[in-house]
Amino acid sequence: MAILPESKVLLPLYIYPSPGNWDPLFKSIEAYPALEFVVIINPNSGPGSEPWWPNTDYVREVRKLNAYPNVQTVGYVATTYCKRSIEDVFADIAKYVSWSSDNRYPGLGVTGIFFDETLNLFHEDVKEYLDAISIKVKNSEGILGFKTVIHNPGTAVEKGLSDPGPDITTVAEVTYYDFKSESFQRWLSRSPYGRDRSSYMIHSTPEGNVEDLVRTIRERAAYIFVTDLEMDYYHSFGSSWDRFVLAMATEWDSM
Repeated sequence: MAILPESKVLLPLYIYPSPGNWDPLFKSIEAYPALEFVVIINPNSGPGSEPWWPNTDYVREVRKLNAYPNVQTVGYVATTYCKRSIEDVFADIAKYVSWSSDNRYPGLGVTGIFFDETLNLFHEDVKEYLDAISIKVKNSEGILGFKTVIHNPGTAVEKGLSDPGPDITTVAEVTYYDFKSESFQRWLSRSPYGRDRSSYMIHSTPEGNVEDLVRTIRERAAYIFVTDLEMDYYHSFGSSWDRFVLAMATEWDSM
């Protein structure tokens, strides 16, 4: 029987990094060195600005994250459904670029950008906007590594936005019950992206259903986050965190 394909944890880490607050993540990273984590860093609805940034807690914990070989950090940038000025988006990207060149804090850079609240319906202006911000990341030397670009419309996008499209698109950011609905699955089936370019973020998942859900969506998405939390689901780890990570790391038989 075939083995279920591996997927990476795509974690929106919007928890303030007071000492100890990110320990559940560090413990999981160390416990499962073969499991890869893509961690979205969001200091202040984006990279933050002076005088708040540089922030001692973020500097300390992000550098610690970047020291792990199975971790990739990406910076959060809001697009406000493509209504935010492209100059402001570029300015946020530039701030993340500056992290990697700040000699005071070696090891602080990010390897990509997570663009939140992108649109899913094709329009020439939307495509031009999304292509421009993606290209900006790819052309920014201070974004390290693979310069990964992630768009988060939270639902399937129309095909016109997928050429070339970002590296990864979050095609599902919904509750467990919405995800299981026939109407959502019917819409999701229209996604132009294959498994390797798709991410799912499913919240409000009954704890007892976490393993089965992970097994199901590992067939369909290479980047996954599942939590039992029903609100503020990116601001704490929730009681299902350990169960989710174990399910991600387990070599299941294909369903």
